[in-house]
Amino acid sequence: MGDAVVVESIVGFARAEAQDAARRVAWIGELVARRCADDERAHWACDAWDAAAAEVSAALAITTGRASQEMLMAMSLRHRLPRVAELFLTGSLSYGVCAAITDRTDLIRDRATVFLVDKAIAKDALTWGALSKLKLQRAIDFWVNRYDPGALRRVQSRSRDRDVIVTVDAAAGTAEIAGWLSATDGEIVKRRLTRIAYSVCDDDPRTMAQRRSDALGAMAAGADRLGCLCGNPDCPAAADDQRAAAVVVHVLAEADVLDAEPDPQMHGHSPQRHPVEPVSRDDQPAAPEKSSSLARAGGVLTGNRGIVPAPLLAELIKGGATVRHLRRPKDDPEPHYRPSTALDEWVRMRDMTCRFPNCDVPAEYCDIDHTIAWPFGPTHPSNLACMCRKHHLLKTFWAGWSDRQHPDGTITWTTPTGRTYTTRPGSHLLMPTWNTTTATLPPPHGQPPPTIGIMMPTRRTTRTTQRAQRITTERKLNDTHVAERNRPPPF
Repeated sequence: MGDAVVVESIVGFARAEAQDAARRVAWIGELVARRCADDERAHWACDAWDAAAAEVSAALAITTGRASQEMLMAMSLRHRLPRVAELFLTGSLSYGVCAAITDRTDLIRDRATVFLVDKAIAKDALTWGALSKLKLQRAIDFWVNRYDPGALRRVQSRSRDRDVIVTVDAAAGTAEIAGWLSATDGEIVKRRLTRIAYSVCDDDPRTMAQRRSDALGAMAAGADRLGCLCGNPDCPAAADDQRAAAVVVHVLAEADVLDAEPDPQMHGHSPQRHPVEPVSRDDQPAAPEKSSSLARAGGVLTGNRGIVPAPLLAELIKGGATVRHLRRPKDDPEPHYRPSTALDEWVRMRDMTCRFPNCDVPAEYCDIDHTIAWPFGPTHPSNLACMCRKHHLLKTFWAGWSDRQHPDGTITWTTPTGRTYTTRPGSHLLMPTWNTTTATLPPPHGQPPPTIGIMMPTRRTTRTTQRAQRITTERKLNDTHVAERNRPPPF
């Protein structure tokens, strides 16, 4: 087989992949058309769009946010860009190109103008060839600007696009922070970090860079100074570490990690590396030391965000973190609707996140839901699960959704079409040796009555109104461009 055949196969499968994606998006559009045809529930906090997004999310194993993006693309191709959709179905345009087209033409409101842009782009796109992301945007914007300059997508200024994103790398015990602040806020943060970093004595083992990093955590915890780590009993800069005070360590069992010592190499400059001496074949390597449970032990960040290394956990405990032993719930149900504090903590630590398929909302921000509604179902860990507010409302008020919970916390979800999806507690992945199985419950006595729709929380404005307002706001960014473009010639 020659190289040409290999490359031709790659091209052929890329076209087939585009065709499959086009069919998938088309079927998503059909589902949205069926689910969102009626406006009777448009003011519901969990509206028809949310319900459809939940089905797409479960079916494709993606988040509801990503599912919503797929739905927007599907409806745009279905109702606004049929010629582009035809090219997508033949595999002539890739998923990425079609996604860019639907996004860059989203601000066009006039249907006749959309028709012209669809026709022009469908004809022109076949001649584009391979384009970078920026060149693709320019190619699409050329036609948008010709027919509706007010619908151009403007690159947002950084002052408007300011944000701070925190990405946790639990395995390394660190987090990466990236974002944009206003110039004045940036200068304020810079000076504040420097001032806090200098609040320790000269014997503190940390470098200036490490102290500035720790100062950000201290500032977030409400502190105006760092706790000095020199260890001197008469240190003039000694202070409680408010960062650690903001942490609660839940202990599942007899955890050796509580006796661990902080890693002395966490602070100060990196140790100097020495040359490695060559080893002859006659030298026998020393037997590796047996790793203790102390070295292996670690902690788990809530929200299913990974393992905290034992030395970092020890540092937090030494600094004053609250240590709370997580007690196994009793076999008997609690006699009231709201779970006790101990049961609430146990369920949240077991589940880690919302228990709906592909939802990563941390358990600390979730409701504790009775799988079988109270009082037909008891307040017992085998009948309690974490549910984010959106999916809690979905299960409660949208017909066709149901969940069945097993004693170990596993939940089997059934969708309105009868498909089933299984989710396991987040702790099963991060703490596989923790036995979360609790008592098997008897069948419920009777069935809960159907939920009355008027109990559903409502939104101030419908999704359609919000979308129209957003488009109007974005189009106003082009007012100067449109006025300049429409200015008569100077003669």
